[in-house]
Amino acid sequence: MPEYKAPLRDMRFLIDHVFDFHANYAALGAHDASPDMIGAILEEGAKFCENVLAPLNRSGDEEGCHFANGVVTTPAGFKQAFAQYVEGGWHGLAADPAYGGQGLPSSLGLVISEMVGSSNTSWGMYPGLTHGAMSAIHAHGTAEQKATYLSKLTAGQWTGTMCLTEAHCGTDLGIIKTRAVPQADGSYAVSGSKIFISAGEHDLSDNIIHLVLAKLPDAPAGTKGISLFIVPKFLADASGDAGERNGVSCGSIEHKMGIKASATCVLNFDGAKGFLIGEPNKGLNCMFTMMNHARLGTGMQGLCLGEASFQGAIKYASERLQMRALTGAKAPDKPADPIIVHPDVRRMLLTMKAFNEGNRALTYFTAQMLDVAHLSADAEARQEAEDLLAFLTPICKAFMTDTGLEVTNLGMQVFGGHGFIREWGMEQLVRDCRIAPIYEGTNGIQALDLLGRKVLGSKGKLLRNFTKIVHKFCAANAGHAQLAGFVAQLNELNQQWGDLTMKVGLAAMKNPDEVGAASVDYLMYSGYIILGYLWLRMALVAQAQLDAGAGEADFCRGKLATCEFYFKRLLPRTAAHRAAIEAGSDCLMTLPAESFAL
Repeated sequence: MPEYKAPLRDMRFLIDHVFDFHANYAALGAHDASPDMIGAILEEGAKFCENVLAPLNRSGDEEGCHFANGVVTTPAGFKQAFAQYVEGGWHGLAADPAYGGQGLPSSLGLVISEMVGSSNTSWGMYPGLTHGAMSAIHAHGTAEQKATYLSKLTAGQWTGTMCLTEAHCGTDLGIIKTRAVPQADGSYAVSGSKIFISAGEHDLSDNIIHLVLAKLPDAPAGTKGISLFIVPKFLADASGDAGERNGVSCGSIEHKMGIKASATCVLNFDGAKGFLIGEPNKGLNCMFTMMNHARLGTGMQGLCLGEASFQGAIKYASERLQMRALTGAKAPDKPADPIIVHPDVRRMLLTMKAFNEGNRALTYFTAQMLDVAHLSADAEARQEAEDLLAFLTPICKAFMTDTGLEVTNLGMQVFGGHGFIREWGMEQLVRDCRIAPIYEGTNGIQALDLLGRKVLGSKGKLLRNFTKIVHKFCAANAGHAQLAGFVAQLNELNQQWGDLTMKVGLAAMKNPDEVGAASVDYLMYSGYIILGYLWLRMALVAQAQLDAGAGEADFCRGKLATCEFYFKRLLPRTAAHRAAIEAGSDCLMTLPAESFAL
C-alpha cells in the first residue's frame, strides 16, 4: 500500500502565497486563524492522518464492515481512530462555538478533510457526512433543534447522515414514496425505505441523526412536495442524551466494488418519529445545504485518491528498473534504468501531478469562497461568493472526480502488472475512486445542473462572473516575460467559452435536447479552462519566487514545468470537447431506442 505523506509543502504554497489565506482571514475577522495556528493545525493533522488513519486503509478494505441482526460493526481500529479524532478536536474544527465548535474558517476544515480522505477515504465518510448534517441543521433548524442536536454532533458523540435515494428512484426525488404523517404532539411518523445510505449504521457513535426526505399526506406532486425531517436512531431523553430507540433499522449493507470500510446501508423507517426541519414542502431546498457540502467533499475524493496514487506511483517509478533510456543509459551502474526516465512514464506522472495540484488549487479557491460567503460583513461580497460557489460546485464534483479516476488509473498503469495485484494497494485506490463520479448526483446530473440551471438558467450571469475574473487576470499579465504565451492561450479560451455558451443556448431554444447533449463536454471544457487559470496563478507565484531568490528553487521550477505540461498536453483537450459540443444532439437522438437491442 502506498505510504501516505501529507503534501504540506504544496498546501503551504497555496495557503501562504497563491491565495494568501492569512490576509483573507484578517479581512474576514477570523483572527483566531493566525499563521502559527494554521501551521500547528497542518502539522498535527498530518501526523494523525499519516500515523493513525493511513495504516487502517488497506486492512479496512480487506475486512470491510460486518452486518448481523441489524447491527453494523466497522473494521478493526476504526472506532478507536474516531475516538482519537474527536478527542483531538478535529470534528468541531470549523463548527459554531455556540455549540462547542472551534469556529475556525471552513477552508481549514477542508484542508484537514483532504488529508483524511487521502489517508483513508472510507473512514473519512463517517465524520464527513456528519459535517453536512450539521450545516443543514444550523442553516434551517429551529432553536430547539439546534440545541438538541448540534452540540452532540459537534462533539462527535452523535453522527449524521442524509437519506434521499429509494430503490425505484435515484436522482428523480420527485417520485419518492417515503411518507411522513403528522402526529398530535407535533412530530411526524416517517415510514419508507432508503438505500445507499453512507454511514447509515455503525458503531462509532452513541447515536445517528438521519436527515430524511419524505412527503406529507397533502404534498403537491413532484419535487415541490418534498419535506425534510430529522429522524434520530435514538430519541433524545429529558437530559438530552440518547434514549428510547426510534423506529428506524438497518435492513442490510451493500457489497461494493470499493470504499468497503464505509457502511452503505438500506434503512427502513417504520413509523419512526421525525421532526420537520424547515418549511413543509421545502425540504429539497434545505437538503441542498447538505448536498452542496457533500458534493464538494465528493469532488475532493478525486483529489485525495489521486494524491495517494501519485505518491505510490512516483516512488515506484523512481525505483523500478526496466530497459534503457532511448537517449542512452541513465544508470550505467545498474542493469537497467529506473522507469521514470521513459517519456511515456513521464507523461503519466506529469498528468497525475498536473491534475492533483490543479485540483488542490481549485479546492482551496472554492474553500476561500466558502469563507467569504459565511464570514464576510459585506452583503455584496457574500452574494458574489455565493454565485461563484453555485457555479463552481458542480464543476468541483464532476471534473475533480473524473480526473481523479483518470489519475488513479494512471497510477495503477505506472506499476504495470504489479498495479493489478492487490498487495501493492494501487487497485484499491481505483476501486475506491470509481464511486465518486456516481454518488451525490452522477457527473451527468452535475453537468446538467451546470449548463442548464447555473449557466443558461442565469442567462449567463454566473459564467460571466467567472470569465470576468479570468479576463482581468489575463489583461494584467499579458506582458509577462516568461508566461505571456500561456496567458494569451488562456485568454483566447476564455473568450471562446462565452461564444460557445451562446451557441449552445441558441440551439437549446430550438431543441432542449441540445443541453443534455452538450452538458458533460461543456462541464469538462469548463474545468480545463478553470484549471488553466489556476495553474497560471501558481506559475506566476513560482516565477516571482525564483526571480527574487525566495522559496525552494526546485519546487518552483517543478511548478513551472508542470504548468507548461498542462498548457501543452492537457489544456488542448478543450478542442475535442468543443467539437463534441458543436456536433449537437442529432447523432445521439436519431437512432430509435429499439435499435439498441441485440
